[in-house]
Amino acid sequence: MERLIAWYRVGSSYGALVALIVANLIPLAGVLFLGWSVWQILIVYWLENGIVGLYNILKMQKAEGTGFASTASYRINGRSPVGDGKAVLIPFFCLHYGIFWAVHGLFVLMLPLFGAARTGDESSFGTTPDPFVLIVAVVALFTSHGLSYVFNFIGGGEFRRVSVAQQMGKPYGRLVVLHVTIIIGAIAISITGAAIAALAVLVLLKIALDVGLHLAEHRDVYVPPPPKPARVR
Repeated sequence: MERLIAWYRVGSSYGALVALIVANLIPLAGVLFLGWSVWQILIVYWLENGIVGLYNILKMQKAEGTGFASTASYRINGRSPVGDGKAVLIPFFCLHYGIFWAVHGLFVLMLPLFGAARTGDESSFGTTPDPFVLIVAVVALFTSHGLSYVFNFIGGGEFRRVSVAQQMGKPYGRLVVLHVTIIIGAIAISITGAAIAALAVLVLLKIALDVGLHLAEHRDVYVPPPPKPARVR
């Protein structure tokens, strides 16, 4: 039990965690009260990927740690970055992650064409999102990740413990787990024609995954409590 409790002890500030939850509740409110569609939800989450990438550039620039991390698995045209300094890895990350983000965006933006090929109706994944609503959602997510950057990465001293090479790889695993789950769920909902409740459950799943991964990323290193002194009878 003590180890289970320790897993939830996090270095993340409560303010950053609350901001993360509030920002994720906006798409849920959009589904329940504004009639948001699968397409609108996926566009918001794709834009969030871009926000994560921007903040990771700032984190790489600030990183001061000396820990080693292999960059051999990151390739562009079959080539990995040569060197482990900021002058090499930051531009490489911008291009590598930018391609990753662009391909993801292309898939999301072409979903209506996928719907048209399946049903003959491009609106099966939803209508064009309201730009104002998208701006509100993006501002909230930008603020949420900004608070985590300020309170956790800077205020919590994480930048002193992570090297630029280690930081470069941090967004990928989290985003792949999170957004592959969301995309598969969204496609399943659209194909089956599930009700609005299913879309709300999908958003709640994203919130749960996001919070869990956030806590895992920022949790403190577990230190077992000292043994209790034996009672003297």
